[in-house]
Amino acid sequence: MTTLAASASVAEPFAVRLRTQTQNAHTRAESAGFMSRLMGGTGSIDQYVALIGQYFFIYEALERVGESFRTDPVGQAFISDALLRRQALEADLSFFSGPNWRETIEPLPATVTYVERLEAVASNSALFVAHHYLRYLGDLSGGQIIRVMVQRHYGISEEGLSFLIFPEVPKPKPFKDAYRVALEDAEWSADDRDDFILEVDRAYGLNFDLFTQLGESTAAK
Repeated sequence: MTTLAASASVAEPFAVRLRTQTQNAHTRAESAGFMSRLMGGTGSIDQYVALIGQYFFIYEALERVGESFRTDPVGQAFISDALLRRQALEADLSFFSGPNWRETIEPLPATVTYVERLEAVASNSALFVAHHYLRYLGDLSGGQIIRVMVQRHYGISEEGLSFLIFPEVPKPKPFKDAYRVALEDAEWSADDRDDFILEVDRAYGLNFDLFTQLGESTAAK
């Protein structure tokens, strides 16, 4: 069985198909006005804190559901403690908002919908891993660009960016390559793989809705 620690090579057919068929949804999500402003330097630290506040609810659900896949014949290949983000988010929120940070956050409707979807796919490895793939490989890829940009634009120290720092993944590329090999080797049917791609597309839509609501809610403050 392939594990995330295994050596790997890129350009696996399923990874290429996945990237190609979800590109439009990916571009739409990352181009949402809220994220464009945050990345472009016209956002604010408060908006970044609002973003990670919503992410806390999402990663809490993702990692809670993920625990059930540690012994799943297929899902276990993707579960890695090196990826876990909930505690890092807690540290960041404490850094920005103090020890009572939990009192400062409330899930937006889009976040509630996102969490409900994560809980709904808890019995299906292909659908769950679709969300796992989008979030964690995204954090190891575009998330590293976000880290650089928010440091540059808003002067946030690394103490407030634990969410985007992976101390146990010092070299993201080999880790991501191994993950893609695990996707290729997963014992899913052709229909499962089609559903995986559709679920990634759906997850990008959930992120777009979240970014839209964040833009609306933070603009009103």
